[in-house]
Amino acid sequence: MKDGFIKVAAASIKGKVADPKYNREKIVEVIQQASQEDVKLLVLPELVLTSYTCNDLFWHRNLLESSLAELQTILECTKTTDMVTVLGMPIAVNTKLYNCALFIQKGNILGVVPKHYLPNYSEFYEARHFTPGNTKVESIKLLNQEVPFGMNLLFCCEEMPDLVLAAEVCEDLWVPLPPSTLHALAGATVICNPSASDEVTTKENYRRSLVSNQSARLIAAYLYASVGEGESTQDLVYSGHHLIAENGSILTESKRFVNEMIQCEIDVQRLVNDRRKMTTYQNEMGTDYKKVYFHLDLKETKIERYFSKTPFIPENKVEREKRCDEILTIQAMGLKKRLEHTNCKSSVIGISGGLDSTLAVLVVARAYDLLGWDRKDIICVTMPCFGTTDRTYTNACELVEQLGATLKEIRINKAVEQHFKDIEHDPSVHDVTYENSQARERTQILMDIANQMNGMVIGTGDMSELALGWATYNGDHMSMYAVNSSVPKMLVRYIVQYYAECMCKEETLKNILLDILDTPVSPELLPPVDGVISQKTEDLVGPYELHDFFLYYLLRFGFSPKKIFRLSCYAFEGVYTKEILYKWLRTFLWRFFAQQFKRSCIPDGPKVGSIALSPRGDLRMPSDASAAMWMNEMNELEKELRATNVIYTQVKGDKI
Repeated sequence: MKDGFIKVAAASIKGKVADPKYNREKIVEVIQQASQEDVKLLVLPELVLTSYTCNDLFWHRNLLESSLAELQTILECTKTTDMVTVLGMPIAVNTKLYNCALFIQKGNILGVVPKHYLPNYSEFYEARHFTPGNTKVESIKLLNQEVPFGMNLLFCCEEMPDLVLAAEVCEDLWVPLPPSTLHALAGATVICNPSASDEVTTKENYRRSLVSNQSARLIAAYLYASVGEGESTQDLVYSGHHLIAENGSILTESKRFVNEMIQCEIDVQRLVNDRRKMTTYQNEMGTDYKKVYFHLDLKETKIERYFSKTPFIPENKVEREKRCDEILTIQAMGLKKRLEHTNCKSSVIGISGGLDSTLAVLVVARAYDLLGWDRKDIICVTMPCFGTTDRTYTNACELVEQLGATLKEIRINKAVEQHFKDIEHDPSVHDVTYENSQARERTQILMDIANQMNGMVIGTGDMSELALGWATYNGDHMSMYAVNSSVPKMLVRYIVQYYAECMCKEETLKNILLDILDTPVSPELLPPVDGVISQKTEDLVGPYELHDFFLYYLLRFGFSPKKIFRLSCYAFEGVYTKEILYKWLRTFLWRFFAQQFKRSCIPDGPKVGSIALSPRGDLRMPSDASAAMWMNEMNELEKELRATNVIYTQVKGDKI
């Protein structure tokens, strides 16, 4: 339950039709198994205690009374566990019979939610036996307990306020306005659906899509448990298809035609954070909803769900290639509009032989192709200086030639040396002045050439560099349109790789791109050693795959440093030690806050994904915002890690 995680499960039993005693035994087995595995919420199928396919036997008093007696036994078996169990059974109220979902915990019935939409078409005849449930909540007496009864029930965890449960039953989901929509607007974050969905061809895909889409629309977790083997096969077959979804993603699902239990962890903090961001998601809590409170023992949930090392990048190759092509198109379309609007016929770009400028020039080339313009008007300027290596220089020149653009070479050594004389800087002192003088000289040249050519300077810096502030203010930080500004570094790499492998018609261009991919990331502002790059960015600020991971969870979900650290430990287990993860997370957080002033005045550029750093769009953050709360939490985390000997060397602490 720590950090908003809670372990949930959906299961079915191999029961017997109209045999509550037998079914109760199987239900208890599943409850005990789930409890032993630290599940905190278990959803069982519709009418599981009697079986769904009893038909006219539902009118028989024996069946109803037997199911109540077996429910009492189930309650007795739950007294020793705090797990909430949701199960389906028929309940008689005021001479009418209802198809209900019962919430039970610690020997108590928390509430009873009746099904509203009763299918009475094709193979379904529920309206023959049951009465539609009502939204109004009333109190009924059930097994000597005063129990709330009605559709508009919310079950709220005292220890975990973000965990709010609600239920709808089977067909309730399949209608134009499912009750779960109103439940979510009233505050429910987890929807439980005990179901009895029969199996016919192609229905599986529709069911999966339905659950996924509803969880996405509601920004909720959705637990769907359907009956399986054991139901009558007189006319229908049931597959026991269970699904657990979270905000549009199917976290896990069962095999069909096998009675089994599926389980995973859902993250209610993540759901609530998304709802807070979405201003069109407006809670409409009405007075007709009743809240029922329950308690859970607070303990850390063991995380078994998968966390990708590259959350910005699909791991499926087909999806990844589609994403890369889509992003290239978005970037190019953004630039196309800007060029048309400004009547700029030429684009000026600093070409270094590195990843970022390579992606930028590929984007410019695509934009020119879309416009039907000659690529010769793409002016690529290489500006060798103290740190330029033969490898990057050669790759830059050959890349421009292969793309059919125009190459200009302007060596800036003498200009920078003159600048050192003007400001009385010792060129043997390789400090930040030494480095930034080169970056600003390059930007000045690009701007002036753009003026000469009636052109526009195209920025090359990526989103990861902006997040870290790894850019020279008014140097490479500045341009007239920044095509890479919302593309994280690791995604830059994959897009260039995609271009090389899938779009290159010439083997020469492909080989150039592959060699650029193989070149260490570097600003090349310090002299090389024996002709090899001496200044490697990731040695200085940390691995970009880590920073992209940290950036994703900090901005996409607003997670705390401790939670981001915890997720990174799962994602990068066996790749980085906890000590290294802590070190670079601390670096990331400090730099992210300290460098906001650079992001407050960045050029225009197209947003391509769910996260962007534009001060005009996604990130409205003060340049002088304090990082104290975040860094204090990192200090607390450091103490915890030192106490367990995870950190055993001196970690450099950045001052706020």
